[in-house]
Amino acid sequence: MKTKKLTRGAFIAGLYIIITYILSPISFGPLQFRLSESLTVLPILYPEAVPALFVGVLLSNIFGGLGLVDIIGGSLTTLIAAYFTYRYRDSFFAYLSPVIFNGLLISVYLHILFELPYWLTAIEIAVSEAVVVFLVGYPLIGYLKNKIK
Repeated sequence: MKTKKLTRGAFIAGLYIIITYILSPISFGPLQFRLSESLTVLPILYPEAVPALFVGVLLSNIFGGLGLVDIIGGSLTTLIAAYFTYRYRDSFFAYLSPVIFNGLLISVYLHILFELPYWLTAIEIAVSEAVVVFLVGYPLIGYLKNKIK
């Protein structure tokens, strides 16, 4: 069972990296639309997705060009959001946690790096996160729940 969870975690991290890298022109910067963020809801079904998402974001952000602040800040934000997604996996908050944490925390350093208005940046990040979480992530969880049964 441990091998299966480790393999699944590695697959999640790898998939996150691949999607982010393929779509890198829209995955980084102050105006971003990171489709790989749709995977942030996977802790609802798989606890091993929590560290996997952390690793996936950490490795993806190495190629993002925003430096150490994004590598560390983005990874830790994802770790926090993934933990809350897992912790509240039986409630609607599980879907909201990546939207809220990314919107409020990623925008802090994007605001500083690009000298943009904080709240405008927070709203833009939260909206793009909500789009991928609810239009891709939510149906993905529904599909996987049916597949597991």
